[in-house]
Amino acid sequence: MTAAKRGSSGLPPEGLGVVPQKGDPALLSLEGLTKTFHTRRGSVRAVDGLDLEVRSGETLGLVGESGCGKSTTGRMLVRLLDPTSGRITFDGTDITALPQRRMRPLRSELQIVFQDPYSSLNPRQTVASIVGAPLRVRGVPAAEAHARVREMLGLVGLDAEHAGRYPHEFSGGQAQRIGIARALVTRPRLVVADEPVSALDVSIQAQIVNLLSGLRRELDLALVLIAHDLAVVRHVCARVAVMYLGRIVEIGDRDAIYDAPAHPYTRALLSAIPLPDPVAERARERIVLRGDPPSPAAPPSGCPFHPRCHKAESRCRVERPVLSRVAGREVACHFPDTS
Repeated sequence: MTAAKRGSSGLPPEGLGVVPQKGDPALLSLEGLTKTFHTRRGSVRAVDGLDLEVRSGETLGLVGESGCGKSTTGRMLVRLLDPTSGRITFDGTDITALPQRRMRPLRSELQIVFQDPYSSLNPRQTVASIVGAPLRVRGVPAAEAHARVREMLGLVGLDAEHAGRYPHEFSGGQAQRIGIARALVTRPRLVVADEPVSALDVSIQAQIVNLLSGLRRELDLALVLIAHDLAVVRHVCARVAVMYLGRIVEIGDRDAIYDAPAHPYTRALLSAIPLPDPVAERARERIVLRGDPPSPAAPPSGCPFHPRCHKAESRCRVERPVLSRVAGREVACHFPDTS
């Protein structure tokens, strides 16, 4: 399969997936999800009371600075990490604390693509063995599994004749295609792509983004794209959630978020995206945040963003804002921008 046709940006012109409507049933939902890691120096709350829904066929972008809890959230979505508290529901079934024996049948429907293709692929196994592993676990007959592996390699743009080769024989982009093939071989309903292009050369990042977007359309699956490249998220995702210090601070339709961000943190993130027009780039305001993100081991009181926020007032230092409906999206801010 060749990469999807590119727009002028080098990214897919379509493939945003379903735009969720009010009342649409959620394929996957998170309620009050938390994850605390315990270390010798104390406890770290990586995810702090997350509420989120993903609908069938939807493409959701999860963005934020490094350390905000994006990857931890992604791993909890597919139960690679167990939450400390809260609830995960998949297709009406509470999977929060399902034992592995009962979780195993659902693994084929919830898959993940990792950031570093080489570290996520067993160097001692052939491509056929790596891609076919999820099928063997499910007890798929060998002949059927062999055919499925070859079909999937073709779908991700690899020569099926190379199924007997090893990961080190492939480039970074090709290795990531192998990881994508492994994630999709069970025909899942939801895939988490955790920074799938950040470890790759810039010259091939758009190819992998195109591939994921095209396969999402072709296989009609829901995609949660975790990324720090906000330009990629804008081209691929129909809905965007912005995380800060383990919490969602703004979530809504892509155009609402990118065209008129309501949270000061979202506005600062978007101001860092380069504009293709040099005149517009020079004329626009670049927002520089004060200091570094607080440590999740010692989060600030009140709004977690207040130490870096130019709009912070006394209320922000003592009262934590909750997500509220503002101008077509939900935002956790006492003084959102509604202009």
